[in-house]
Amino acid sequence: MALIFGSSNYYLSANNRVIEEGIVEFLSDYGIFLAKAITVVVAILFVIAAASGSAIKNKKSSDKEMLVDKLNDKLDDTRKELEHHILSKDEAKSLKKQEKSEAKQAAKRNKNAADNERKARVYVLDFDGDIKASAVESLREAVTAVLQVCEPEKDEVVVKIESGGGMVHSYGLAAAQLDRIKNRGIKLTVCVDKVAASGGYMMACVADKIVASPFAIMGSIGVVAQLPNFNRLLKKNDIDFEILTAGEHKRTLTMFGENTEKGRQKFLADLEDTHQLFKAYVSERRPAVNIEEVANGDIWFGSRAKDVALVDELRTSDDYLLEASKTAEVYALQFKEKPSLADKLGLSISRGVEAAIHRVLNDWNISRGMK
Repeated sequence: MALIFGSSNYYLSANNRVIEEGIVEFLSDYGIFLAKAITVVVAILFVIAAASGSAIKNKKSSDKEMLVDKLNDKLDDTRKELEHHILSKDEAKSLKKQEKSEAKQAAKRNKNAADNERKARVYVLDFDGDIKASAVESLREAVTAVLQVCEPEKDEVVVKIESGGGMVHSYGLAAAQLDRIKNRGIKLTVCVDKVAASGGYMMACVADKIVASPFAIMGSIGVVAQLPNFNRLLKKNDIDFEILTAGEHKRTLTMFGENTEKGRQKFLADLEDTHQLFKAYVSERRPAVNIEEVANGDIWFGSRAKDVALVDELRTSDDYLLEASKTAEVYALQFKEKPSLADKLGLSISRGVEAAIHRVLNDWNISRGMK
């Protein structure tokens, strides 16, 4: 007791040594922890880098997977979940008994039917278009798959389109993919909830029926091209720019050379020719449309689009598919890129690093407690 309380100098000296030893021990342990953590992170990054290199080297354009969802089952599960929350026990029991009875009757009818044919099927495809119509590759594969199982005059293909248009040749190919469905005698319906304009409408007009929400943007049957010209800026800075061509119309307008009136007129003629092709394409597939009235590049909202025959029915895609599910089996089909090994590692890297750091911290705390 005297040593502790009676001599303050001794107590302070001893206390300082304890603090110094604690700091040294902390720095030592922290250095070990930091080294372990760095080692773990470097090892993970090395594995990811190696996997990424291998994935890029071996990646093929056909590395896609087909995803199929039966919407009937999803809708049924949603309905049952809601009923579970809103019905009393007696109501739920009565409803379950009724459904069981109806299922037995339906099975009996199918068994006794002379021609026990399968139900009609509706295949739902999605097209979310950008300026380059990049989704056309997935659409092509989906259409090819559907054509192998669809039964003409019985099944139906529904394509949900969302696109403001883009490159003529890209959307021309996308529309041609939908023409493949029509050419097989399969009913084709296009649903537009938000926008199908310009190239998007070129695709939509292929359908037997266009269903649009009341404020969906439709039309924009026109062609546009624009580019800046820096020729005066180059001349101002004494920079020459030369274009060498073989063929009178190999280059009409350019961004850096001096454009001529003759080149401008040729470019405008090409635009007008493309517009005429667009108009003819729409007219052939929707003869009820007054093409001269609507092919001025203007757009119409759904209800107005119906007035000028650009669409056939005002309805959301959700409502259309819900109605279809009552009499047909509805399948949503899409193709997506298969995740590579690097992608899979990337998805789990945060959890892996977190677990590694947690383990190192735990070991450090245990070692501190043992000391």
